[in-house]
Amino acid sequence: MSRQKLLQLFTDGALPPSTLQSVAKFLGASPQDKKKLLALLEELCEDGLLVQSTKGKYGTPEQLGLIKGRLVGNERGFAFLVPDKKTEGEKDFFIPHRNLHGAMHQDLVLANRIEGDEAEVFKILERGYTTIVGTFYKDRRSGILVPDEKKYFSDIFIPWHTCLHVKNGVKAVVRITDYPQGKAPGGTIVEVLGDADDFFAEESSIIRSFNLKEEFPAHVEKEAEKAEKRGITAQDLVNRRDFREELIVTIDGEDTRDIDDAISLRKEGENYLLGVHIADVSHYVARLSPLDKEAYERGTSVYFPDRVLPMLPKALSNGICSLNEGEDRLTLSCLMTVNKKGIVTKREIVPGIIRSKHKMTYTQISRILEGDEETTNAYADVKDSVFLFAELTKILQEMRRKKGNVVLEVKEAKILFDGETITIPDYERPFSYQIIEAFMVLANETVAEYMQDLEAPFIYRIHEKPSAEKASDFQAFASTLGLKAPFNAEDVKPYDYQKLLLSAENLPVYPVLNRVMLRSMQKARYSEENIGHFGLASKCYCHFTSPIRRYPDLCIHRIIKEIIGGRYENIHSLYGDFVRDAADRSSMTERNAAEAEREVDALYTTMYMSENIGKIYDAVVSGVTSFGVFAELKNTVEGLIPVETLKGEFECIPEKFTLKGEKQSFTIGDEIRVRVEDVDFERRRTVFAFLGKKEDRV
Repeated sequence: MSRQKLLQLFTDGALPPSTLQSVAKFLGASPQDKKKLLALLEELCEDGLLVQSTKGKYGTPEQLGLIKGRLVGNERGFAFLVPDKKTEGEKDFFIPHRNLHGAMHQDLVLANRIEGDEAEVFKILERGYTTIVGTFYKDRRSGILVPDEKKYFSDIFIPWHTCLHVKNGVKAVVRITDYPQGKAPGGTIVEVLGDADDFFAEESSIIRSFNLKEEFPAHVEKEAEKAEKRGITAQDLVNRRDFREELIVTIDGEDTRDIDDAISLRKEGENYLLGVHIADVSHYVARLSPLDKEAYERGTSVYFPDRVLPMLPKALSNGICSLNEGEDRLTLSCLMTVNKKGIVTKREIVPGIIRSKHKMTYTQISRILEGDEETTNAYADVKDSVFLFAELTKILQEMRRKKGNVVLEVKEAKILFDGETITIPDYERPFSYQIIEAFMVLANETVAEYMQDLEAPFIYRIHEKPSAEKASDFQAFASTLGLKAPFNAEDVKPYDYQKLLLSAENLPVYPVLNRVMLRSMQKARYSEENIGHFGLASKCYCHFTSPIRRYPDLCIHRIIKEIIGGRYENIHSLYGDFVRDAADRSSMTERNAAEAEREVDALYTTMYMSENIGKIYDAVVSGVTSFGVFAELKNTVEGLIPVETLKGEFECIPEKFTLKGEKQSFTIGDEIRVRVEDVDFERRRTVFAFLGKKEDRV
């Protein structure tokens, strides 16, 4: 009996939860075979595929009514269990400290449902942390690490003899070595980052806490450098379309070094011939090579104000793969014929070679569109193309509006750091950004539709519709603003949200409606199954345009090249199972990177605001909680007005996004005036004092 066949008997239900004796009897096992059978059962239990109950019966977790999921801890010592398979409307399970049985924040566990939404940990399958970052303290007998992550509600015990020469109060990384029953976890210091009050030590501690890789292994760097030195050979040009004589440009931020995408555009009659040329990273990163495995692990590049942690070594990301001005570069090009209604009437995806004429910036594009003479003269050869970019962008935006896409104003802070000074300018999003966004979205959609038609294994970018509960809450909130929202919350459509947004576009309530709508929506993710993209009102979407910095893009480039190279028969065997694992992994690394970026941005923001204590700003209420009001400045910096600093008693009404007081209330979107009162470096938070509402001012 093989391990897989034995497991199949349980999962198929042929074997109900059974003791060793019952399993042996069912299989007709001899007394001599019982030892082998017991070893197989214990091996399956060790891997978490089977579980042995307190009554000695073996079965799958589902058969025994156990819930598998991750723990989310709380600094007060309890936790919530987030089930792996969560049905719509199902809440997380509460686990009091007495029922954790040594389980900690982020551990993967099996749990018994006790009563209602309360559960008890049955078995710890996998520890969430192998290393953890915090502040080290010691006395005459031992050392402890106080984790930065407050949800990890236990200090780590450090044996005295291992930390004799470590200074008190430093930031450190500890490897967790053991979990004594009923005691704090034990660990060993593996790295000292610096003093706890050192800004860059704090940044390093955040990076370490998210397990982000700062350096590449030597053999991976060597492989990348070898690829860069090889350059582009005559063999590389076989079966490639030569675009080097075409007018092709890149448009990015001033500080961009890893350039994924370039564009070309010309008009033929009433049609627009748009080329979106994407770096052919897969040509240099072979499947299952050390470079590929490292990229899979990282999943994405991570961007901080002072550094980038790239998915690929710089020899590739800033070198041979980057579509640098005036240099020959290999591409995978999506060529689209777009009619005057913004519909793609013809598409072609081809391997190519380009030579970008200019590395342009969003600022330069804006200046040309605004008629700036100096910039226009400097880029006289692309002036007409720039105006054609703008013309097609407006057509594409109108096309998407008719499809029902939901255009939300999602502000992202632009934190600048020159090595000494932090600056955070007011938020701006000029039209030039929308040009690249419109062209990349069209290419992503076109490629996804092409692959969907072929029914090949693929990684789609999906965005599920809002849950019925959140859509219903949003509907009720819109009604309190005096807006009509007659959609079906059980089956809300993108057009419903778009129509509601447009109805408030010129009203004072528009910003608050925008914010609350965003909170009602789910997060986009990667999936091997296509279920469409709600926000874009797209039936089919993917990420194709950034293979230098996103693994899903790199993966689907390989699949596309297999198909256009005439090797379709290999696709399912090579990628059939892999796309599911890659989609899950990429979704996880994307979330992890986004959280790390937010935390580091919060650190820089706190430092920046510490230099502005006492200053007065206009702000907008961005959130309300029982403990206070969050307010956002024009540069996207957010701070807290503690509830105890407000006059009177207040009640938080979450479904109305309101903090209601006896004489005054606060709702998301309210325009207010604040003073910077203090900063909390431990929580990386700015504290505001409330000075008054906009309507209160004369």
